[in-house]
Amino acid sequence: MRAGGDAADGAAVFPVLKWAYVQMLDSAFPVGGFSHSFGLETAVQRGCVRTREDVRAWIRAMLRQVWAPADAAAIKAVYRYGGLAGDWDRVWALDRRLHASRLARETREGVLKMGRRLLRLAQAMHPALELAPLVRAVDRGACPGTHPLVHGYVAYRLGVPEDDAAEGYLYACAALAAGTALRLLPMGQTDAQALLASLLPEIAEAWRRVRELDPESFHSSAPAAELYMMRHEQLYSRLFMS
Repeated sequence: MRAGGDAADGAAVFPVLKWAYVQMLDSAFPVGGFSHSFGLETAVQRGCVRTREDVRAWIRAMLRQVWAPADAAAIKAVYRYGGLAGDWDRVWALDRRLHASRLARETREGVLKMGRRLLRLAQAMHPALELAPLVRAVDRGACPGTHPLVHGYVAYRLGVPEDDAAEGYLYACAALAAGTALRLLPMGQTDAQALLASLLPEIAEAWRRVRELDPESFHSSAPAAELYMMRHEQLYSRLFMS
C-alpha cells in the first residue's frame, strides 16, 4: 500500500497508512460529528432512552437496522464497484440514492456536512492520496459526498481492507452515539467506554450480516429512529444540530 504510488518501500509505508486510518476513527477527529445526535437527543427528551442499557439497545438497533445495511453499502460500493471494476460513476450514483433515502432533513444535512469536512481534512492531511476523482465528482454534483461514502473512499485510498473499513465506520458511529449519550444522560466516561467495549462484538456481527449483500441491496428499517430524527428540529431546547 503506497501513498500516491511514490514510496519505494511498501512494507515501510503500511504502518503509516494503518495509523492514518486509526486517526480517522478517533471520536475527537474534527468532522463535526460532535454536533449531531441523529435522533438520540429526541429519544432522551421523550424518555425513551434513560439508562446505559437503553443506549446500548439504541446503538445495537442502529448498527443492525441502519448503519450496516444502509450506510455501509456506500463503503462496499467503493471497493466493489470502484476499486474492483473501476466503475466510479456507479459509486457516485449509489451515494445519490442513499442520500435521498434519508428521510429527516437534519440527518441528510448532517451526513453531508460531515462528509465534506472529512474530504477537506483528508486533502490537507494526505496530499499524496488520489482524492481528486472524488473531489471532482462532488464539485460537479455527480455525488453528494456523504460521510460514509467519503469514509470508504479515503479508507480505500489508504489501502485499508474492505472489512476493516466497514467495521471501522460502524465503530465510529457507535463511538459517536456513546459520546452523545455521555452529554445527554447521567453517565460517566468510564460508563461510556465500558458501553462501547461491550458493543464491539455487535459491530462485527452487524457487518457479518450484510457483508455478502450487493451494495445495491441497501435498506433501512428503523421507523422510530427516523421519527426521532424528524422531530428533533421541533424540540424546545437542543444541544445538537440533528
